[in-house]
Amino acid sequence: MNARTATADDKPATPARAMATAIHAAIETAHALGVPHDYARAHALKRIREPKHLAFIGHDTQSRPQWLAPHAARAWMRMRDAAVRESVELQIISAFRGVEHQLGIVRRKLEHGLSMHEILRVSAAPGYSEHHSGRALDITAPGFAALEEEFENSSAFAWLSANAQHYGFHLSYPRHNPHGIAYEPWHWCWQSARRAR
Repeated sequence: MNARTATADDKPATPARAMATAIHAAIETAHALGVPHDYARAHALKRIREPKHLAFIGHDTQSRPQWLAPHAARAWMRMRDAAVRESVELQIISAFRGVEHQLGIVRRKLEHGLSMHEILRVSAAPGYSEHHSGRALDITAPGFAALEEEFENSSAFAWLSANAQHYGFHLSYPRHNPHGIAYEPWHWCWQSARRAR
């Protein structure tokens, strides 16, 4: 079956055909709003598929439920628990975001007067965000502003820099990354079980 499946704690399933149609429409709308048609090539990014399954991983700093793909969810729980054992608190800002949600982010930023060029420096275009994969997390720590470079000064960032790779996570957008996306010390993506503890 080609649809997301869910348990009582998971995100409800979406029929595959309806999901594919909605994703295509959101990407076309993004182009109509100004995302260049050569965006993927120019930024060395690939279209990212949404997962068929999502697992509930808790709530973000705003008490909203969050999900990841099952393997990434298990790796996140192990990593978060290991950090707690070392007195480091990792808080979720956001996890899975669908293509339509990403389009909503772009629209809101346009409405606030940002140019598409400015938006694409800090947000991947709909269809290309690692959050679509269900493997990416934006993380913060108590006392630090969400989605700000100051997070790199936190003990949480130091802990992630030293330990995240043991759980399969890596920093996706370091300074001077090849994708033309601004430095995001808060954005970590799970790669594979081969790297995870």
